Amino acid sequence: MIDVHGVMWLPVMHFYLLLALSTLGSLYAIYRMLTRLRRARWVEDTPTSRVRSAAQGLVELKGQLEAGGHAPLISPLAEINCLWYRFRVEEYRRSGKSSQWRTIEQGASERPFVLCDETGSCWVNPKGAEVHPRQRRRWEGRRRWPAGHALQTGLLGSLIGSRYRYTEEWFAEGETLYALGWFQSRGGGREASDSQSVARQLISHWKADYTDLLSRFDQNNDGRLDLQEWEKVRRAAEQEAARQIRAAGQAPVVHMLAKPQVKGLPFLLSDHHEEHLSQQLRRQSGWSLFALVLAGLVSGSLWLALFSAG
Repeated sequence: MIDVHGVMWLPVMHFYLLLALSTLGSLYAIYRMLTRLRRARWVEDTPTSRVRSAAQGLVELKGQLEAGGHAPLISPLAEINCLWYRFRVEEYRRSGKSSQWRTIEQGASERPFVLCDETGSCWVNPKGAEVHPRQRRRWEGRRRWPAGHALQTGLLGSLIGSRYRYTEEWFAEGETLYALGWFQSRGGGREASDSQSVARQLISHWKADYTDLLSRFDQNNDGRLDLQEWEKVRRAAEQEAARQIRAAGQAPVVHMLAKPQVKGLPFLLSDHHEEHLSQQLRRQSGWSLFALVLAGLVSGSLWLALFSAG
């Protein structure tokens, strides 16, 4: 037993467990407070770019959501037509005198969609994004999956089965999307190509099928390529490389927004207004500060008791 300033007595095992949890909670609260605040500053300080003139790298875009020629997605719980969804299924479980909701199913779609402004369109890959959707629905039921889903229980199961809670969020077509992420453009001759490098790659590829290479360039049919024939191989590769580079330059420009590969840079998607998103992030930072104060008081008291006992 350890005396915490004479106020309460704790078993040693419980004391160290509470000490560890409160210390870890304090560290996590600091991390979340700073990251939420930094996200809010990114949103507030990054100017909005147009798709056509956006620089390569971290940019902020705003525009309407479109499917880009795809059929709409169907959300797995409420079966809503959408372009992106996230869902969670929780089961209400009792253990002795305590009870809690425990997540048993969750997921999010990863299919890209399109953001369009008045200057152009940009594909958005939502994988790895921090998403703040405005559309959200939560309800309860007696089935693991809501009514209407392919996986259903019978009538008896719905009456005596467990208690479930469903949460689903989504982006709908036509909504305004705020996006902050890594912008890249492909096509239209944007990728600088070295014709000599492309030619060498072509020759290496042709060598992999040496029989076909001989059938094309072994003019004297002696089963090998002499210097003159190798020179023809080189010229043919240079011509093909030039053709491929010209074709790439004529390809339409495709813009893509995705998660930055540089650690620490944000990737945010939201159908909230920019100011509302910033306020939401700052509120989360404030709540993290409140949690830090509580966890810090508990952790500090326990550390003080430990040093006093020592």
